[in-house]
Amino acid sequence: MIRGIRGAITAFDNDVNEIIDATGELLQQMVEKNKIEPENVAQVIMTVTEDLTATFPAKALRDMSGWTFVPVMCMKEIPVPGSLEKCIRIMMTVETGVDQKDIQHIYLRDAIVLRPDLSTK
Repeated sequence: MIRGIRGAITAFDNDVNEIIDATGELLQQMVEKNKIEPENVAQVIMTVTEDLTATFPAKALRDMSGWTFVPVMCMKEIPVPGSLEKCIRIMMTVETGVDQKDIQHIYLRDAIVLRPDLSTK
């Protein structure tokens, strides 16, 4: 079955290392908690808010062993007034036998406010 796995994290600053570190932390938890193997990933879409411009978050995924051939795209999040700042979001499309209700979506740091119902799972 094809499933979407969501995640989000906030960066502390608009800094290359901070964006890569935050994205790496989020990816690591998404992969570990959902037991994801790169060969089962169809694509990864990453978005950032307008205030994160120092680097592409996809660089964090490229540093992960075995992820060379996974297609990744970075985009800018819609700038809705009052929305969460310095936020990196990830949508990973994977093939898995896990039931939809058992997928572990990951929300870290201030991004917990985006989906508190999924963050307490």
